[in-house]
Amino acid sequence: MRDLIDLETYPIDRPESEAYTALVKRCRVDLANGGMFNLAGFLKPEAIQQAVTEVAPVLATDAFRHHRRHNIFFKDEVPGLAADHPAMREFESINHTICADQIDGSVVTTIYEYPPLLHFLADTMEKENLHTMDDPLASVNVMATRDGEGLSWHFDQSEFTTTLMLQASEEGGDLEYCSELRSADDPNLDGIVRLVNGDNSANKFCTPTPGTLNVFRGVNTPHRVTTVGGSRDRIMTVLCYYEQSGVSFSDEMRVGFYGRAS
Repeated sequence: MRDLIDLETYPIDRPESEAYTALVKRCRVDLANGGMFNLAGFLKPEAIQQAVTEVAPVLATDAFRHHRRHNIFFKDEVPGLAADHPAMREFESINHTICADQIDGSVVTTIYEYPPLLHFLADTMEKENLHTMDDPLASVNVMATRDGEGLSWHFDQSEFTTTLMLQASEEGGDLEYCSELRSADDPNLDGIVRLVNGDNSANKFCTPTPGTLNVFRGVNTPHRVTTVGGSRDRIMTVLCYYEQSGVSFSDEMRVGFYGRAS
């Protein structure tokens, strides 16, 4: 694993060390203050290149083009909101996705299954345990966003999202977000309406460099990937972990996200 991850800078394999404790503390502070943390250079340069070499041909020929219109909630119906409520305004998103079963044994699936990474992420999120998914499609996704494409405003369905950036686009492709716009106690519909109508006065931007591990509290922080420009795809890996073991998507969810059930 030392050939893939910079374990000197990020000693996730040494949980008993002072350096590990300091790293976890730093990540918790960043999550509390800004809703995310970034570990730039988490992947070594050679590992980044190997990962791109493995996934790029599959993305070019066998990716599912996910093109959909959606609201910020990523739900067709939201209890208490009429279909014509201003917060239900629709946007368009386009990306190209490959699944774990298409890149078995690759750099990204190897890292996904690395036990010290699960332990480290659980510590940063202050969870007792995290588990990989049993789902052969949903556990690891690699997404390419191409010239003129982007991912529009949305809240994540899970509390945290874990990603690895593999390749940056020539233009655009920034992560734009509005920290903790809502909470479990306050849906803040007025704030959501302002955001979807174009008020970006409270927004922040993050442009992860290739090799960056990003952990993002997306359930209450709306975010989008700004429109990509240029001939180089933006390539990002999503690593899906859950507090419960044995999690899998339904066939309906798989078809919706990946165009196939198995």
